[in-house]
Amino acid sequence: MSLTSLDPRVTRLNLPEGELPPAEPKPELDQFETYETFHQKKEGAAYTYVGPVHAPNEEVAFLFSKEQYSRRAACSGMWVARTSHIMVTPYVGDAENVYDVIRLEEPTERSEQREPYEIFHLKKRGKAHTHAGRVIATSYQEALQEAKQQFGDKGPIVNVWVVKSKHVLQSAEEDKDMWLTVPEKKYREATAYKVMDKITKYKEEQKSTAP
Repeated sequence: MSLTSLDPRVTRLNLPEGELPPAEPKPELDQFETYETFHQKKEGAAYTYVGPVHAPNEEVAFLFSKEQYSRRAACSGMWVARTSHIMVTPYVGDAENVYDVIRLEEPTERSEQREPYEIFHLKKRGKAHTHAGRVIATSYQEALQEAKQQFGDKGPIVNVWVVKSKHVLQSAEEDKDMWLTVPEKKYREATAYKVMDKITKYKEEQKSTAP
């Protein structure tokens, strides 16, 4: 009886059952982490969420984010944070304010010293989270409470993201020249390559060397 398979590369071998070599166990693949990317369109503007990337660490995630989200769009700065480091509140309706709905529980973990947290607001479903500001706290719950006091009246706010500042890889001010792009993209135009000039020059050289 022949081996049954949907793969023609297998069926054409006509291998009998029971004579196949045992499959070697494969090691588990290392899974990339998911990171969230925020960029600043121009200096002075708030950082806005643009999308995720998958990478082995935050440095590579930053490189992937730069390639994916700044190559074709104006950008003056970029932040990258691991998804698992972001605390997310429940979602509410577009006409509601999540700060009025959420119940702030007692924190399970506190840092020994107060530290900065970044707060991002979603104003409307379908839009992007935008940086609302920074608060100082000893826990995510306390940071959310501080955010409610400082930014909670800027509703409606559909959802809030909270992340420790130390968990955000931020582009440095001294490296801002990395965002500069070529203003005139002549490489996109066929005329910029001057192909006919090269062809004409080649023909003239061939004439001059002909017997």
